[in-house]
Amino acid sequence: MTRLRPLGRQETFREQVRGALRAAIISGELRPGTVYSAPALGARFGVSPTPVREAMLDLAREGLVVSRRNKGFQITEMSEEDLDHLTAVRLLIEPSTVRDAVPVIPEADLPALRGLAQNIVDAVEHADLIAYIEADHVFHLALLAYSDNRFLVDVVAGLRAQTRLPGLTPLLRGGALGRSAAEHHELMDLIEVRDSAGVEALMRRHIGHVRGLWAHGAER
Repeated sequence: MTRLRPLGRQETFREQVRGALRAAIISGELRPGTVYSAPALGARFGVSPTPVREAMLDLAREGLVVSRRNKGFQITEMSEEDLDHLTAVRLLIEPSTVRDAVPVIPEADLPALRGLAQNIVDAVEHADLIAYIEADHVFHLALLAYSDNRFLVDVVAGLRAQTRLPGLTPLLRGGALGRSAAEHHELMDLIEVRDSAGVEALMRRHIGHVRGLWAHGAER
C-alpha cells in the first residue's frame, strides 16, 4: 500500500500529498480514465480525505485530473500522439538549456546536486516508484533553474507533469529503471568536468527513454 514519505524541510503537508498524487498519476499507479474518491485515496495514502481533496483540486488546475461532481476525480488520459508531442517539446528545451547552464553551476553546488542524483538511485533500490518520480522531478528542475528563467522552469515542470510513464513497474523489475537512474550520476560526472556537449547529448538520450523505453515498458 502506498504511503507518504516523511515531510521535507520547508514542505507543507498539502504539497507533499500533491507531489505524491502527481507521481502516482505519472507512474500509472493511478490509472487514466479512472475516477477516484478523496476518501479512497486518503485510505490508500494513509491520510485524511481533506488534504487529498485539496491536492486534487490543485492537480485539476494543472490538467492532470477532472473533478466529477459527487463522484471524485477522474485521471485525464493522454494519447500516444500527445506523449510524442510532449517529448518533442522537452527535447527542444531541456538539453540545450542544461548545456548552457553547465558553465555557471557553482562548484559549491555540485555536492548537493550529486545528492539529488543519488536520491533517484535510492528510490529505485527501494522499489519506490512514487519517490523515484519525485526525485527525478526535483533533480531535473534544479538543473534547469540555473538558466535563471523561471518561466522556462514552469513550462518544463508542466510538461513533465503531463507525461505518463505506465511502463515503469516492469522496467523496475527487469533492472532497466536502475540503469536509467544511474544516468543521473553520469550526467553529474559530465557537469563536474564542464563537458557541456556531453551533457546535452546525454540529456537527449535520457529524455528519449521517456517516450521510447519507459512509455512501453520494453527491455533494453
